[in-house]
Amino acid sequence: MTPRLHPGLCSVTLRALPADRVLTVAAAAGLERIEWGADVHAPPGDHAALAALGRSTREHGLTVASYGTYWRATTETGTPLLEAARALGCRRLRIWAGTAGSAETDGDERRRVAGAVRRLADEAAEHDLELAFEHHDDTLADTVSSTLDLLAEVDRPNVGTYWQPRVGEDTADALAGLTALLPHLRGVHVFSWWPQRERLPLAERADLWRAVVDVLDDTGRELDLMLEFLPGDDEARLAGEAEQLRSWLGLA
Repeated sequence: MTPRLHPGLCSVTLRALPADRVLTVAAAAGLERIEWGADVHAPPGDHAALAALGRSTREHGLTVASYGTYWRATTETGTPLLEAARALGCRRLRIWAGTAGSAETDGDERRRVAGAVRRLADEAAEHDLELAFEHHDDTLADTVSSTLDLLAEVDRPNVGTYWQPRVGEDTADALAGLTALLPHLRGVHVFSWWPQRERLPLAERADLWRAVVDVLDDTGRELDLMLEFLPGDDEARLAGEAEQLRSWLGLA
């Protein structure tokens, strides 16, 4: 195992905590990277506050891996989010591919979403920033095939995708989806839901996550694996879940 795979945390995992507490517990858990969410901890607009949060992150020994936006490729401009990411000191913005699932979206709406992403991607490229889709239900990145089609339609080198196991997806299907998305992969969101949305400790899906780590390690690329949910949203579970993830990465 090589140190190219970095354990991290999405700040929304601890949405109820103040940012300084999120940093304290993430650093104590041995995590290396953090994605700050625009909804609570890092709203756009106050560049001084965002820059201070970026500095504090680095002072705690963590890297700002990405900016978790909730921009859904609507007519609303994404420029303030690009400015926020720059203030934080990160290169990647997580975005959402529209407001409805692929099965409910017609061709005209799909083209509109792709066009909005393309325009933001071009603006992002001027600042050496990249975008990555949330691989999520109720968006055009809800299935592997739809995600790949959208990436092809957007056709920008600074646009990729995250991956996470889909709700109810067994290990074999999840790994097949991950493998298909590898050329476009920017990061992974780590959690164990099974059989549907029941939040389990990571160890309950060890077969999946050990295999995911092997697949990612074989790429030889530097990638983030970000804890996104905790059983019961319990802050006290973070240390154990982080230790489990770090053990699979050969860091424990």
